[in-house]
Amino acid sequence: MTAALLNSSITSLPLLARGKVRENYAVGEDRILMIASDRISAYDVIMGEPIPGKGALLTKMALFWFDKLDGIVPNHLTGEDPLSVVSEAEREQVRDRAMLVKRLKPLPIEAVVRGYLAGSGWAEYKESGKVCGVELPAGLQNASKLPQPIFTPATKAEMGDHDENIDFDRCVAIIGRELAEQVRDIAIQLYQRAADYALTKGIIIADTKFEFGLDADGTLTLMDEVLTPDSSRYWPAESYAVGSNPPSYDKQFLRDWLEQAQVDGKPWGKVAPAPQLPAEVIEKTSAKYQEALERLTR
Repeated sequence: MTAALLNSSITSLPLLARGKVRENYAVGEDRILMIASDRISAYDVIMGEPIPGKGALLTKMALFWFDKLDGIVPNHLTGEDPLSVVSEAEREQVRDRAMLVKRLKPLPIEAVVRGYLAGSGWAEYKESGKVCGVELPAGLQNASKLPQPIFTPATKAEMGDHDENIDFDRCVAIIGRELAEQVRDIAIQLYQRAADYALTKGIIIADTKFEFGLDADGTLTLMDEVLTPDSSRYWPAESYAVGSNPPSYDKQFLRDWLEQAQVDGKPWGKVAPAPQLPAEVIEKTSAKYQEALERLTR
């Protein structure tokens, strides 16, 4: 296995942005080299230790899903080799972990789709019987399957802040009704196709978030990562039971460890710096990601 990549350092291209996991470099005026590092974040804090192989795995899974979802909406892939735009010396930072994509104008909302009640959706439902303004039937439990998938958008937070769940009216106020309805309808289509496929492989996709942008012609385009364990809640179908959180393929193992982790003898307060991750947590987190990819693509 190649060495883990905590931060890329491409000097032959201008750095546009460094996110929680990805670094974006400008390739001319119309393209972006998107590199998935091996960083992992939880509770919006980036861990100090990488998960070896994670960036390559996320990239492989995203490319798999872009292919599966073909025909619903255009995506940002150019089809060009990411290795072709960096110097020879920088190729190992890019190999298997990068996408060369179209430069788009990102929409300032995240398109979250939920097929099951979990996480912040479950917490909101317990309080109000709704999720992001969507009225749901009474009597649902944690992990209940919803009658049909629902669109529950969120605003994109600045680095280190939390995304904010919003209702559809707020989404309309931010991006306009026509575009909001288009995003909602397409996001639900994408989720439904992916969830139906994943179920044939023994995986439940409880919820996921999509990101969209507009190209130079104003065409809505699917962008960023798609349906990875970083952006989705994956549950093994064989251990699913209504009323409790199934063991998931996402970062839940890491989060569970962090819940009991201590810094200087006190519980970690979910702010940087993060506690140092033990080797066992790194290995088990890596294994969860790998298992999800293998099950989906076998």
